[in-house]
Amino acid sequence: MRLQDRVAIVTGGGKGIGKVYALHLAREGAAVTVADIDEAGAQAVAQAIRDEGGRALAVGVDVSDPEATKRMAQATVEAFGRIDILINNASVMSTLPRRPWYEIPVGEWDRVMEVNLKGMFLCCLAVYPYMKQQRSGKIINISSSRIYQGSPNRLHYTTSKAGVVGFTRALARELGDDNIAVNAISPGFTLSDSQIATSDPSYAQGKVDRRCFKRDQYPEDLVGTVLFLASDDSNFITGQLINVDGGESMH
Repeated sequence: MRLQDRVAIVTGGGKGIGKVYALHLAREGAAVTVADIDEAGAQAVAQAIRDEGGRALAVGVDVSDPEATKRMAQATVEAFGRIDILINNASVMSTLPRRPWYEIPVGEWDRVMEVNLKGMFLCCLAVYPYMKQQRSGKIINISSSRIYQGSPNRLHYTTSKAGVVGFTRALARELGDDNIAVNAISPGFTLSDSQIATSDPSYAQGKVDRRCFKRDQYPEDLVGTVLFLASDDSNFITGQLINVDGGESMH
């Protein structure tokens, strides 16, 4: 129960990896706001947390909408009294076709940046006043191990996830005086529900073959790192990127 009496927001928490983050944060004692553009999915995850005896709130939110992110933060404080942890997990990825960079529609590029970078920025803006007032907070941004590999065919996604790293480092500098930690993790190719539904099995096998640990990666493989960064165990760590991909990439 490392997160007893803490309050967490997980964006993109209604499915896939975000769902697993939300469930495990609650199991460690946190009250969790499950935020997702799919409000029905968020409601289902929040109910699953409550069924296990935890505290949870579901909020439908498009993270690229400034007013929606403000309402998300306000609803969390109204329900639980504070905000201690923000997991910036929401992103556009699994629905993106794999195609050469010159075939990416400009509108699709803009939507990826709007959600994956602008959305992260807006969520941080929304929670910052509450974290600043209490002089504590943990912000965890989700990047991708693609940034080390220069993986082709989703140039916009890879570019956005590289941007997460620069954002994390610069924001950590600006929030240090407020005692707010800002860190990131870079997951490898992870077999979440959405990935299983949209990916070619041969692609996943190619990832396995390049890892030190010759097996598939699952959302549960990321949980320990997220809990570490969300808890007091990491209180003197900020501005860092932790890679979790079974040894496919090393840096």
